[in-house]
Amino acid sequence: MPAPKPEPLQPEQLPQLARDTMRGAKFPVLATMDGDQPRVRPVSPVRTEGFTVFIANLRSYGKTKEIESNPKVELCYTDDGHNQVRITGTTDVVTDRALLEDIWSTNPLMRAYLGSIDNPALIVYRVTPSRVRFMKEWALEYHEVPLSSS
Repeated sequence: MPAPKPEPLQPEQLPQLARDTMRGAKFPVLATMDGDQPRVRPVSPVRTEGFTVFIANLRSYGKTKEIESNPKVELCYTDDGHNQVRITGTTDVVTDRALLEDIWSTNPLMRAYLGSIDNPALIVYRVTPSRVRFMKEWALEYHEVPLSSS
């Protein structure tokens, strides 16, 4: 007996479904390129504004060199219901002091582990989306999420 066909999604639902999936995912996976070899790892965003995601990192981590060489990345969020959001974008290093201070003040783990916002090991990346896609559990079809809805 074939599996039931998923309910069709309305385009206006997609931004909210994508944001709900992102909130429900514990750790998105970040994909970078190490030369011609893809690398993935779970990350813990320190802030999300719509579909723009901020990720704290240590300068000594492998992804730092990978992002310096190629700022194109993809984040994949999967929630407990197997819904999926994929954010394709580019990274840049956040240098705006007011923004860094705001992120710092709202992240007790960063403060506990790094001690000071001026810790030279700290780097914060902003992932600016160029494409966002959503897939409902096992629907096997991605839906484009309008970036203007972020």
